[in-house]
Amino acid sequence: MIKKLQIKLITISMVSLTLVLAIIFGIANYQSYSKVVANADAILDLLAENGGAFPDTEDTSLDELLEINGYDSEEIPYESRYFTVIFGSNGTETTMDMEQIAAIDEATAEEYGLEVLESGNSRGFVDDYRYVVQSDGDTVTIIFLDCERLLYSFRTSLTNTAIVSIIGLITVFGLIFILSKRIIHPIIEGYEKQRQFITDAGHEIKTPLTIINADAEVLSMEFGKDNEWLSDIQAQTQRLTDLTNDLILLSRMQEAGNHFQMSDFSISETVEETAQSFKSLAMTQGRTLNCHIEPLLEIHGDEKSVKQLISILLDNAIKYSPEGSIINLVLVKIGKSTHLSVENPAPELTRTDIDHMFDRFYRADKSHNSQTGGHGIGLSIASAVLEAHRGKLTANSKDGSNLFIDAAFPS
Repeated sequence: MIKKLQIKLITISMVSLTLVLAIIFGIANYQSYSKVVANADAILDLLAENGGAFPDTEDTSLDELLEINGYDSEEIPYESRYFTVIFGSNGTETTMDMEQIAAIDEATAEEYGLEVLESGNSRGFVDDYRYVVQSDGDTVTIIFLDCERLLYSFRTSLTNTAIVSIIGLITVFGLIFILSKRIIHPIIEGYEKQRQFITDAGHEIKTPLTIINADAEVLSMEFGKDNEWLSDIQAQTQRLTDLTNDLILLSRMQEAGNHFQMSDFSISETVEETAQSFKSLAMTQGRTLNCHIEPLLEIHGDEKSVKQLISILLDNAIKYSPEGSIINLVLVKIGKSTHLSVENPAPELTRTDIDHMFDRFYRADKSHNSQTGGHGIGLSIASAVLEAHRGKLTANSKDGSNLFIDAAFPS
């Protein structure tokens, strides 16, 4: 449980940090890219307004461009590389202006122009060239601006920030991994104290319970075994003794170094043997237990605790299913896991009931508190058994009325 808590803490921390970094990374780079596009469009608009060429350096429109882009207005015409492709109304090329660029030939320029015409967009990118389309009815003028230098800077910045973010995440992961043990140390300490208290208190309670039970036995010899009050004392003493034993057992199972006798054994034979003893119990209580057990299945685990798990699941199914119910027990191999499942009719279960099914003392139907004789701790023990075997115990409600509990053992 402590290991799961540490993993959960690390996971939540890393997911939160990754999400925040992703948002910051996305916003920052989106703004950078938007700036590149805005700069290119401002230059293209100026070229379009002047017939595909820059105005004279003394023109005030160039000064306005300076304010938008932060360039030295006198250098813009010399720094910009652009070309123009003009198509006639029938889609044929009429002319091209390639004087301001050397990195592209006329064939490529025509190919770019045709690609823009096919796209139907008025603005966009073709490779690293930003373009704007103008149409006056008879001709279509497409002005291309070379944005390779601006895009290279943007991509370099994008790559660098991505690398820094990844390095930062790895570093933070290492720090959280190291510090998480300190963070959850108070929880570990409290959990260990609680477990130790349950074990110690359980042993202390067992002594007076034994004495009470022995005294009740002596009194029953004197007043007779049919005495109502003595019978009630003995029944409640036994109930409290069983609960104490279950709590001590659960506490021991959840110890870090619990001592299970792990070995390879036939779970098919264990399930068959345990189920057989419950068939007569189910019959006497008006239930039917159907078993489908795949033969020759083996797992590595503690046979005694697995047998206890099977008993808990079957006992739970018989206790909490109405009279006349059919209980299905299935043992099959699915992929690399061996699945033991028990299905029985049950009162309608909510999502909350399912989520807390394996909590200590939790009962979906509080009215069963005294009627069934259970303590509400059996499924907690079953869950601890699965956890010790590195398996998983899950519960689901089928059709809102059937309880389906599945125990998956790894191969």
